Amino acid sequence: MDYPLLNAFWTMCLIFLWVLWLILLFRIIGDIFRSRDINNWAKTGWLVLVILLPFLGVFIYVIARGHGMSEREFAQAERQQKQLQTYLRDTVGTGDETARHADSLAKLAELKNHGDITDEEFQKAKAKVLA
Repeated sequence: MDYPLLNAFWTMCLIFLWVLWLILLFRIIGDIFRSRDINNWAKTGWLVLVILLPFLGVFIYVIARGHGMSEREFAQAERQQKQLQTYLRDTVGTGDETARHADSLAKLAELKNHGDITDEEFQKAKAKVLA
C-alpha cells in the first residue's frame, strides 16, 4: 500500500487530461457533422483522420478549422434559442397580451366585488376578455 501523494496527484492529472481529450474528440466529431460548408466526402475524410489517427487528426482539425468551431456552435445555439422563443410565444402568448388580459380580469373582479356589475355582466365581460 505504498502509493505516495505525488503519485496520486499525477494519476488524477492524467485522468483529468484523458477526460478532457475525450471531450475535445467528441466535440470535434460533432463539429464535423454540424459543419455545412464542407461536402460529405470531406466530412468522411476528416472522420477517418480523426478516428484512425486521433491525436494528429484532432490537432490538424483544430489548426485547419478551429476558428469556425465556435462560430458554428454559436449559430446552433442561436437557432435553438429562436426555436424556443417561437415555441414559447406560440404556446403562452406575448407577455403584453397576457398582462393586459390579467389586468382586465382583475378590474372586472374588482367591479363585481364592489357591486358595480352583476354576476351575469361579469361572466359576459370575462368571456369577451378571454376570447
